[in-house]
Amino acid sequence: MLGMAAGLVALFYLAPISAARQAPAEKAYTPPITPDGQPDLQGFWQVLTTASWDIEAHQARWEEPAGLGVVEGEEIPYLPSALAKKRENFENRRIADPTSANCVMAGVPRITYMPFPLRIVQTPNHTAILYEYDHHSRTIYTNGTRHNDFQAYMGDSRGRWEGNTLVVDVTNFTDETWLDAAGNYHSDALHVVERYTRTSPDIITYEVTIEDPKVFSRPWKMSMFLYRRQERRFRLLEYECHALGNDFDERFASGRPDRR
Repeated sequence: MLGMAAGLVALFYLAPISAARQAPAEKAYTPPITPDGQPDLQGFWQVLTTASWDIEAHQARWEEPAGLGVVEGEEIPYLPSALAKKRENFENRRIADPTSANCVMAGVPRITYMPFPLRIVQTPNHTAILYEYDHHSRTIYTNGTRHNDFQAYMGDSRGRWEGNTLVVDVTNFTDETWLDAAGNYHSDALHVVERYTRTSPDIITYEVTIEDPKVFSRPWKMSMFLYRRQERRFRLLEYECHALGNDFDERFASGRPDRR
């Protein structure tokens, strides 16, 4: 009797595993195509993570929401000599963040996961991304041209198609932007590779590889989803950044961070 019971228990636990192994593989999503034959990424999209506050896992802090993080492997591989700078940035983040405190352009990839929508528009020779945050825009050239020789907050973007994925190589950054509001930073040697893949009618999978030999011991990755905005008549609206000012710490301590 005990042997029969044990057999039934084993059958109960193994049956779902067996069924899962026999289930047919889910068919890969085939995105719609633009008139010139590109996978269609166009529309209004928005990331719904807390990566703008901190790309690593973090607890809630003051007005900052908690988050599970978007970094592959959970930890950014800082060089020992660069880690002290990251910690200093974190301690002074309320007044030192180039973007939220001083209205410097957000940079790539941070502009993608700011808590604001974006719009993707495609032509045969380039993909344009328009951001609600502070009226930023960006042109990704897909016509085979080479990188320009200049530095910019948003870098210089050159794209190519690998199947259904838009791969964007971004170089020529300044060192004046951060990767998030928690002080994760980079140097002017930053090299970013983005991958945009439409994996369902309403989702773009966004993957990023970060390389910066002055700050990190090896290349590392993060990933998240961009979700299509579903509201009727949705559009980008106006958002204007206002610098916090040097007296922000005093106002924050007084309980009135909005008082000028």
